[in-house]
Amino acid sequence: MADKKDTNKENQLNIELQDKVAEGEYANLVMIAHSAEEFIMDFIRVMPGVPSGRVKSRIIVTPAHAKRFLRALADNVERYERAHGEIHVPAGPGATIEFGGGNVGRA
Repeated sequence: MADKKDTNKENQLNIELQDKVAEGEYANLVMIAHSAEEFIMDFIRVMPGVPSGRVKSRIIVTPAHAKRFLRALADNVERYERAHGEIHVPAGPGATIEFGGGNVGRA
């Protein structure tokens, strides 16, 4: 019978973070679409005064993973606000931010 120490090693997941990915990408807009089988999240960078944006990353996940992501993000926002204070966002659905070239909806 395997002891607890051996079981932990078997359940361990090694994740590689390459240098280029570790630098990250800045995105200030996300557009989300879904089908019966997947959620698609396009992370976009929009610059002030520029009438177009560029998708910096597209992430595709299963519906179950999308729900786990939602819960994990909500948990992290809650912990952030306990440590740093409430995050203030514009009221109402589809709130917009002015970028000089017109309003852009953001999530």
